[in-house]
Amino acid sequence: MTKMQSPAAVVTGFPNLVLRAEGAMLLAAAALGYAQTGAGWGLFAVLFLVPDVFMLGYLRGPRMGAAIYNVGHSTILPFLVIGLGLMLPVTAMLAVGLIWMAHVGFDRAVGYGLKYGAGFKQTHLSAPAV
Repeated sequence: MTKMQSPAAVVTGFPNLVLRAEGAMLLAAAALGYAQTGAGWGLFAVLFLVPDVFMLGYLRGPRMGAAIYNVGHSTILPFLVIGLGLMLPVTAMLAVGLIWMAHVGFDRAVGYGLKYGAGFKQTHLSAPAV
């Protein structure tokens, strides 16, 4: 591994549990918010795994894959979509943002963290691959 690809320290122990609990709370809050939109749960089910399309970035290699995956699996874009949905107001946009946020929360809760360029399994929440 080159220095650019070397993963930083992995969060372990109690801090890891706290981060996973935050993910679970994010999932719960997004789902509760979604319930208030009046959108159907069928839409939630259909769109819940759509953010995983960002994994296709790995077709361009591990560094590009990690960067693209992280764009789709951080809370930044879902927060922007939710904010726009509230400001405009566009219920469909709000619903999509909440589904996206729920996906991110779920991933964090089960230990799928943001990726490092060294490989798909190297995240801030899981042990580096050896």
